[in-house]
Parts: sequence; C-alpha cells; structure tokens
Amino acid sequence: MATDTLSPLPAAFDLTSPTMEKFIIEGGHPLSGTVVPAGNKNAALPVLAASLLTEEELVVRNVPRIRDVGAMLTLLESLGVACEWREENTVALCAADADPRELDPALCEPIRASFLLAGPLLARFGQAHMPPPGGDVIGRRRLDPHLDAFRALGARVNVNSRYLIDAPAGLRACDFFMDEPSVMATENALMAAALTPGSTVIHNAASEPHVQDLARILLGMGARIEGIGSNVLVVHGRSELGGADYAIGPDYIEIGSFVALAATTGGELRIRDVVREDLRMTRLVFERLGCAMEYEGTDLIVPPDQDLRVKDDAGDAISKVEDGPWPAFPADLGSIALALATQSDGMVLIHEKMFENRLFFVDK
Repeated sequence: MATDTLSPLPAAFDLTSPTMEKFIIEGGHPLSGTVVPAGNKNAALPVLAASLLTEEELVVRNVPRIRDVGAMLTLLESLGVACEWREENTVALCAADADPRELDPALCEPIRASFLLAGPLLARFGQAHMPPPGGDVIGRRRLDPHLDAFRALGARVNVNSRYLIDAPAGLRACDFFMDEPSVMATENALMAAALTPGSTVIHNAASEPHVQDLARILLGMGARIEGIGSNVLVVHGRSELGGADYAIGPDYIEIGSFVALAATTGGELRIRDVVREDLRMTRLVFERLGCAMEYEGTDLIVPPDQDLRVKDDAGDAISKVEDGPWPAFPADLGSIALALATQSDGMVLIHEKMFENRLFFVDK
C-alpha cells in the first residue's frame, strides 16, 4: 500500500497560511443529498496523543484532514514520533524514538489540545514541560482539573511561564474526584492512569463520545477500563501498553450541523453511518424546535419541506434550550440550535451555561 509522509504538510495543514476572511453565501437553495460525516475531531486529537504511551505502532482510521489534526501531528513529529498517512483518513504513528524534549510554544499555540500531550509524556517519561495551550477563546477554560489529576497521581506541578510537571518516582494509582467534568482533563487522566500500574478511580469524569473513543483505544492497547460512558471510570493500568488499530467514530457535532442546515433550507438529507446513542439529546432539542429526524438502519434522514415550529412546554410555557456536560445538550451545538430557532415560528429561551463567550455573535 502506498504511503506518504507528513512532511511537508498538505496545504490544508499549513499553519502559517492566512485564514479565510469571509464566506460568500448565496441563499435560496435547499441543501439536499447524501453525506458521510467526518471522524470526530475531538476524539482524533487525544487518540493521536495516546501514541506517546507505547513504542509500538498505532493505526488510527477515520481521521479528519483538518488544521487541528495537522497541528497535533506536527507537535508529535517535533517529539520524534514517526507519522505517515496510509490512506486519505488513516494515519500510522510510532513513538519508539520519542524524546520528551520541551515543546515549542509556537507549535502549541494553534490548538488547546496541545496540553493533551502532558498526560502521556508524564506517564511514559516521568516529565512534561508544557507551554500554555492556545486555541479558540469561547470563555475561561481552566487547566486546574488537569493539574489536580496529575497531583493525585503523584506528580509535582510547578507553574510559571510554563507548566513543569514531573514524577521522579513514577506515578501511582489513586482514587480522586474531579472538581468539574472537564473533557480534556478526563482524557489526560485516562492516558496517565492507563500507563500506571494499579487501579485508578476517576470520579465526576467527563463521558462525551470522544472520551469514550479514547477509552476504547486504550482498551485495545492493553489497559482495562470500567465505566466507559459513565461519570466514574476505573482504570486498571499497566507498566507497558501495546499498539492498536482503531477507527474513530463519526462527528456528532457535524451531523447536528448538517441536520439544521437541511431543515432550515427545506432540503432532504441522508447522513450515513451515524451513532444513534450520540444523537439522543440533539434529537430531543431539535424536535423541540420543530425539526424532525428519522432513522433508517444506521442512516439519519432529514425530511424535506419541514414546517418549523417551536413546541411550547406544558401549559403554553416558553420552551428552553440549555447546554451542559454529557449527556446533556452539547455546548458545541448551541450556536447551531440558535440559528435553527431563528427559522422556527414561536419563542424559545436559549441558555449558554458552559462557555460565557460562546454566543458572542448574537448582537452582530
């Protein structure tokens, strides 16, 4: 099978290229057809970071070819991880020659997920010197849950212009409670605990589909994890982990976005190979806004020419939509629900409770 290396990066991954300044949208046309959703970006990033946990090869399938993925692969290459694309959406990684050197702040700045390298580096090499992560600014996003998890596992944390985390005597299994169900902190704790012998219990853990994807690839690498999909995870770690071959699940945020686009334009849309369990709350909220969704096997269908009307609560009370930690309505779909609501007859209250800057655009 033909392969191509990651250097140079494809144009879509060029982190120095200028960003698009505007979209020009010509409306008035129904969006119809059949689409296959991309792999979940928020699963791909921690799964790629997990390659640092083993000397063996990790093959990851259904990886979206987007800038965030390119940024993560560039970071991994800077640490000595060998990466190559084997198919359009399949990447192979081998960290046998990885070197836990200090990360370049310029490479960490494009994505907040750069901090996901801390857990694997700490567990395998006993240290992680991390620059502050970058990424989008949708509100205050604390790193304290990550640091608290590392401290619970026995690491020392020193914070100045960088985050200096080390465990000279190695990490130890523990039982700890997270002060918030942070997705990335749960992922960092999962990866660190998977390479720490003994049983680690993580209470108030995040349980989003991308956290579940990470847990499942760690299972394939040799760790044993109980409670996947719940808020209590029990990780039976090992001193060594092996390689794995894993396909990332579909991006439920992209699926929700396509559903809203089809409904608001009156189109008929078929979305292939969805995971119904990931869309339960999205379906409830969208149907509250008048958008019907149907299933046919593993396909999701949006019927054409829908009469979008908000469904009032009992007693003609105003309906409301609010986000929250999984399995509540996903914060990333809040702006999509808002756009859908503008095209529905009726009144609805939309509350953003996760990120204070998420809906900054509504007054524009």
